[in-house]
Amino acid sequence: MPGGTITLRSLTKRFGDHIAVDEISLEIQGGEFFSLLGPSGCGKTTTLRMVAGFEEPTSGEIVLDGTDVGYLPPHKRKVNTVFQSYALFPFLDVTENVAFGLRYQDCAKAEAKRRVAEAIELVQLTSYERRKPGQLSGGQQQRVALARALVLSPAVLLLDEPLGALDAKLRRALQVELKSLQERVGITFLYVTHDQEEALTMSDRLAVMSNGRISQMGTPRQVYEEPANAYVADFLGISNLMDATVKRPGTTSSPCSVSIGEFEVEAACGTVEASGAVKLAIRPERVRLDSFEATGRNCVPAMIERTVFLGSATQVVVRLAAGVTLQALVHNDGVGSVAAGTPVQCYLPPDALRVLPGGDGSLAEIKEETLGDVLLPS
Repeated sequence: MPGGTITLRSLTKRFGDHIAVDEISLEIQGGEFFSLLGPSGCGKTTTLRMVAGFEEPTSGEIVLDGTDVGYLPPHKRKVNTVFQSYALFPFLDVTENVAFGLRYQDCAKAEAKRRVAEAIELVQLTSYERRKPGQLSGGQQQRVALARALVLSPAVLLLDEPLGALDAKLRRALQVELKSLQERVGITFLYVTHDQEEALTMSDRLAVMSNGRISQMGTPRQVYEEPANAYVADFLGISNLMDATVKRPGTTSSPCSVSIGEFEVEAACGTVEASGAVKLAIRPERVRLDSFEATGRNCVPAMIERTVFLGSATQVVVRLAAGVTLQALVHNDGVGSVAAGTPVQCYLPPDALRVLPGGDGSLAEIKEETLGDVLLPS
């Protein structure tokens, strides 16, 4: 197994009476791309700053490759950090910026020159060595910052929202590049972001944080398709959340029956053995719109309220007869289009309906942050 294994044990950080990080524990394997995801104030950046050595833990352990580094200064940890601002020296060219950190290492001149050239080639800036930061685009500056960190051969690279200052198109392109770079160098990346798309695109695993704690941890597919609670379902991507009541609990082999208003449907995922008030979650891409004359299990009559053209798909907002508003994603295949005011049947597949425990109070705190993504995703 490669180096760069990080273990956090009951890691806590208090600022006066405020608990920024609340006894989190996790293990990141060597060579893994691991993301901390959550809204502003959830504790993700404070966690990264403690791993980097910029903040001292109130309690708990930070273990890097078997050694507790929680109270060592930053320069004595085999980690390096890339910030959102990049922090490049404007009066130094690309080569000089990348080589800067090697001045403080016991590295022969020829060896330093070789390592700098390799780092610049790794980030595909070979023809830009003599340019100053002001002569580079935002994406090129980000690559210089990565090269400057990688040239020091850290066991772990910490990235604090490094794509946040870039435009949406460039950010998407660099997500793919960054994951490819991590796979080539083979070192551990610990990535902090509030952007769900970044975390899903690049991570081997991720942890969704809320109020200083980890709400759920797993692979992107696991966390997206099997959210543990309403908070995770609502924060990670777009999710339809509905209040419902269990009419007949299910088992591991049979779905439960739940009511949405006066309409009864079956749900086969999540906490199907629950009773009483629950939340139902379903992703927009799993909602199917059929003609109003359609019949069958899990069909609920609805009316199309509005549509948003997204290019490859159309996002459709429908209001169920039960009064609940849902979103559906209809792929633009050239067959036809949907229009506001059209009555439809909304089919909710049982294997796409997930039962979540009701009354998750943490959900309200992210409504404002996710509101802009509901109809106008970036």
